[in-house]
Amino acid sequence: MRVLGIILIIVGILMIVFRGINFQQEKQVAKLGPLEINKKENKHIGWPTYAGGILIVGGVIAIAAGRKK
Repeated sequence: MRVLGIILIIVGILMIVFRGINFQQEKQVAKLGPLEINKKENKHIGWPTYAGGILIVGGVIAIAAGRKK
């Protein structure tokens, strides 16, 4: 339980610091013989800040539960 708690705390801190992930996705729009037309789209995957706080609290609880045994 202690290792799980530490992992949850680290991921929670990272989720608070980094509020999302940005990446680029390339889509093929048209293909006419040897000619291709591609489009690049910027995408963002975000999560709420309180989700990181919930993970931190869960990690602390997991560490505390592991020490009681």
